[in-house]
Amino acid sequence: QLRLVESGGGLVQPGGSLRLSCVASGFTLDYYDIGWFRQAPGKEREAVSCISSISRTGGTTYYLDSVKGRFTISRDDATNTGYLQMDNLELEDTGLYYCVVDLPCTSYTSGAPPGYWGQGTQVTVSS
Repeated sequence: QLRLVESGGGLVQPGGSLRLSCVASGFTLDYYDIGWFRQAPGKEREAVSCISSISRTGGTTYYLDSVKGRFTISRDDATNTGYLQMDNLELEDTGLYYCVVDLPCTSYTSGAPPGYWGQGTQVTVSS
């Protein structure tokens, strides 16, 4: 059974940092693109970042414009884990962050939903 489990969320002040982790089980991650979506209260869900399969497409990345230069996505296929390093956090980054697979990074601006989601980890940026 495919499963994604996120961790690393929390409460942080503006300008602070958090590192989200996503452990995948039930399948071999290295074949898949892996990414992160988020949803804030009262707002639509948005695609934040993605990193493609290193073996298939060289680990290319996608970032939402508002997080470029502040967030860094990475993956460790040896441990079936994806990461999202979030620096210089802003109030607008507050939301529930979901790890996702089964959507190509090239489709992250299409509005198509990923096939598999984790349960989410809450990120709250507040002074």
